[in-house]
Amino acid sequence: MSTGTSGDRRGRAPRADAQRNIDALLLAAREVFARSGVDAPVREIAEAAGVGVGTLYRHFPQRSDLIVAVFRGAVDTAADAAPVVAAQYPPGEAVAQWMQRFVDFIGTKRGLAAALHSGDPAFASLPGYFQERFHPALEQLLDAAVAAGEMRPDIDPADLLTAAAHLAHSDVEQGRRMVALLLDGLRYGAGKGA
Repeated sequence: MSTGTSGDRRGRAPRADAQRNIDALLLAAREVFARSGVDAPVREIAEAAGVGVGTLYRHFPQRSDLIVAVFRGAVDTAADAAPVVAAQYPPGEAVAQWMQRFVDFIGTKRGLAAALHSGDPAFASLPGYFQERFHPALEQLLDAAVAAGEMRPDIDPADLLTAAAHLAHSDVEQGRRMVALLLDGLRYGAGKGA
């Protein structure tokens, strides 16, 4: 994942110690953002990573750089889980399992919606990245579930992602229950020669 570090700007990968710092900062930021939101003090993130604030700013000159890197990493992790669940579960259940991971993803992004709608141009690429990674992941799972007769064929992945995001927005546990109900509805009539 590109982080915008000075090593990346020169076209080289960061040194091993710099990469360790970047990884520690991303992990710490992910945990701090989940707990305190994206407006958490950078000092808290640097302390959790075991580095100084100067190191944080060397790798992520703006708070938005750190938010974007954390968000992209989380999106990649969630999207990359699709083939894993597809290998572990029957097609319809794979959709359900991945959608629950998606709900968890939405629920742990406290304050991200406000950042995305802040008008800050640093976040302009994130909605497109979200679609670019999540849409194909879910589409493959849905295609397999439809082919197996376990889901209706008229499901638009973008609509399902939007619905799940709205259901998970305020309360993760309630969102998980609501998405499970939604998916039960999408199974209704699946094997009836659609």
